[in-house]
Amino acid sequence: MARSSQVVNGILWKLRTGAPWRDLPERYGPWQTCYDRFVRWRRDGTWERLLEHLQTKSDAVGKVEWVVSVDSSVVRAHQHAAGARPTERRRRKKGVGHPEEEALGYSRGGTSTKVHLSCDGKGRPLSIELTAGQRNESTQLEVLLEDIPLKLPEHLLADRGYSHESCRELLEEKGIAHTIPERTNQRERRERRGDDPPSFDAELYRKRNVVERCVGRLKQWRAVATR
Repeated sequence: MARSSQVVNGILWKLRTGAPWRDLPERYGPWQTCYDRFVRWRRDGTWERLLEHLQTKSDAVGKVEWVVSVDSSVVRAHQHAAGARPTERRRRKKGVGHPEEEALGYSRGGTSTKVHLSCDGKGRPLSIELTAGQRNESTQLEVLLEDIPLKLPEHLLADRGYSHESCRELLEEKGIAHTIPERTNQRERRERRGDDPPSFDAELYRKRNVVERCVGRLKQWRAVATR
């Protein structure tokens, strides 16, 4: 019987290398044990509770910066994850061929999953959501905010993918100050109407790079970089 520390290290090894479970080195114990424990903890919310525990401890000592950034990144699905070649009809339906819980869809780059992420001002993850690859970023903003533990952000930074009226209305409704640049077509329509531009702090917006660096660090884990 593998010890708990062996099992955890085995899970981390598999996620870091992206290797098949059956290739797990013998020093971590039976691969089936590691796989079963990983799936069980995923289903019962153990991983989420561990992350929330660490976030709570950090916030208690003032280490969480509540200027929150959000972004998304596409993860290409390996052929073994993608399954059978889709028919043209399934392609036109944009991912209907896969159950929603699989978070697989057909985007411009092929079969993929999209990772939606929020992180604090130091680039540490606060909430994560997975969807099919063709899903727009703006549709997941409310879910990301709801999944952030402890409290709502003091300020939100986001790129033009979140520059939708629904996103701005949601943030105003929740009382969250935000810095989101306008898309070109939005600015042109606003100028034709003669409306005032939304407030935008260019200096503060530069801090949004923390979420891009966070995505880069997560994708150093091969199991995250390739589905």
